[in-house]
Amino acid sequence: MNDVKHWYLSKTVWGGLLAVAAFALQLKGFQLDPTDQSAIADSIVSITGAVGGILAIYGRVIATAAIRIS
Repeated sequence: MNDVKHWYLSKTVWGGLLAVAAFALQLKGFQLDPTDQSAIADSIVSITGAVGGILAIYGRVIATAAIRIS
């Protein structure tokens, strides 16, 4: 595995966090099945990617120095 990405773009990380959250919710009386957990994880990863893209564009627009490619 040579590809590197930020932790918050990982469906595995979000899936794990959602599994823990689903367990905590279950203790409080709420039910969240695996299909819902998967859909939520996919949505979070998509939203996070979009926010990252927007921040990258915003950062470039407000930048005060040019990009230099050496």
